Amino acid sequence: MESTHRAPRPAAGGEGAGASRQDDRRSARERLRSRLAGTRRPGDPLTVLAVFGTRPEATKMAPVIQELGRRPSIRVQVAVTAQHRELLDQVLDLFGIRPDFDLDIMRPQQTLTDITTRALRGLEAVLAQARPDLVLVHGDTTTTLAGALAAFYRQVPIGHVEAGLRTYDKYQPFPEEINRRLTDALCDLHFAPTPTARANLLREGIDPAGIFVTGNTAIDALLAVVQRDYRFRRDELARFPSPGRRLVLCEAHRRENWGAPLEEVARALRRLVERNPDVELVYSVHPNPVVADTIRRHLEGVERVALLDPPEYADWANLMARATLLLTDSGGLQEEAPALGLPVLLLRDKTERPEAIAAGTVLQVGPHEEPILREAERLLRDPEAYRRVARARNPFGDGRAARRTADAIEYAFGLRPTPPEPWNPEG
Repeated sequence: MESTHRAPRPAAGGEGAGASRQDDRRSARERLRSRLAGTRRPGDPLTVLAVFGTRPEATKMAPVIQELGRRPSIRVQVAVTAQHRELLDQVLDLFGIRPDFDLDIMRPQQTLTDITTRALRGLEAVLAQARPDLVLVHGDTTTTLAGALAAFYRQVPIGHVEAGLRTYDKYQPFPEEINRRLTDALCDLHFAPTPTARANLLREGIDPAGIFVTGNTAIDALLAVVQRDYRFRRDELARFPSPGRRLVLCEAHRRENWGAPLEEVARALRRLVERNPDVELVYSVHPNPVVADTIRRHLEGVERVALLDPPEYADWANLMARATLLLTDSGGLQEEAPALGLPVLLLRDKTERPEAIAAGTVLQVGPHEEPILREAERLLRDPEAYRRVARARNPFGDGRAARRTADAIEYAFGLRPTPPEPWNPEG
């Protein structure tokens, strides 16, 4: 058991203060490495098992997996639950990732309990076979929690990419907020995307020795696929925007918006298109029938509205690069769109990414008809208001988050002498 005793520190700036700080850093490093010590023999590669199950997880984990794969000191394996089968496979193909383990748990009308129990049982068997030194999970899905819990039961160290995001409302977003909080409580290494996320973790008593501010790997993935001369895989997307028109994108599907909130979103979008003849709308319609039925009932057949099955990630990213405005309740799109100078209207009342609101890259309107319409038309009709949002500084990353994450893993396991320099949104 670790000792909780700490020697008294000299007064700041007094005699021995520099030595004390060095001792503190050395103690933190040793505390971290002691916690991660396993049965790996010196000289053997560090075995890292990356676990994920949905398209957003795969997108944000892909740069980390690729970076880890370039490190001679690390052997990386991939386990997917396929919580979302088709959407996941799109990203695996795009980034050339071949899973070592594929649980293929997706079933029609699956519940959260179904996903959790099937993923947990499947990952128990994967861990027994893979025998990793570190399990790496991402974000806030049910697969994330199941992966962390399975590793915890086997006393395998756990790393959490995109740790520390919070709304502190357990039902918004649901179930993601609790998935993320429980995962952070189980983890040993926390790769916080921003200083705000780090502060959340510290407030909750997480050991600072295991927290690394990396930036968000979503920006790494985005910058890797957006191209000036990009050729769309789906030919129908290449026509957007039509000559003389401005492209508005929408992607909204979160559980807390099912029912009346999504009805308000759909009504606002219809009014926006009907009142602005130079606007065309592309809605990426989630396959869940609860979402699809609502959106199609309000928007199918409306002039200048295209309802599409979710495009592949690279197609969607390059479509965002052509758009004028994005409306979404997605978490990841709040991070990605600002990197392209694309203003975002957030269709949620609470967000675990307050940095975007503070920076001015995202305007929070909630799933409410009148605020959506009012803010969308303000940005479309007021060039100066639009420029303020489009040119605001992106607080989420610089495209080097995967490198910092891999450096932090090597540092934590004693494979490099120094930690990575933390991501600083202020430059």
